[in-house]
Amino acid sequence: MPIYVFRCECGVRFEHLASMTDSSAPACPRCGGETAKVPAGFSLGGQASPGLSKDEMPQTWKGVYNGNAEYVEKMRRTWDQRRDLEQKYPEIAGDQRPILAHEGKYHNAPLRAGDIQLQGTAPMPGANLAKGHGHGHGHGHGHAEPAAPPADNESSGGTDGATAG
Repeated sequence: MPIYVFRCECGVRFEHLASMTDSSAPACPRCGGETAKVPAGFSLGGQASPGLSKDEMPQTWKGVYNGNAEYVEKMRRTWDQRRDLEQKYPEIAGDQRPILAHEGKYHNAPLRAGDIQLQGTAPMPGANLAKGHGHGHGHGHGHAEPAAPPADNESSGGTDGATAG
């Protein structure tokens, strides 16, 4: 026996199990008034799926089978449906920050704007030379400040201070 949806003039909407041949409408459970059958869509039960999220969509050429036209068109239709659903239900939209990287090590977890905290702009070459650390990478091999500046005759690279030409 199918489940039908009924609505009363008082605003109550409810489901009722009835045989397909039964044409009578049940009374409203709240006010006892007349009810009318509401057209309902077909359902198999279970939970509705919103489809693939933006992160689950293919992001690379290989992900769309090297540009297979039929698959690309299917993904376009899927994305259009998902976009419309997210506009109606913004709570399913997920993380909306722009994706900066999605290949290689970021294939399963894309790198998004704001994931890496950048402090200002990239350092200028040689900006850290005054601190005794002439290259900008942090691999922890413990650079220390020089103990004392070299003598004038040692800085030229020769023993007599002459330069080679």
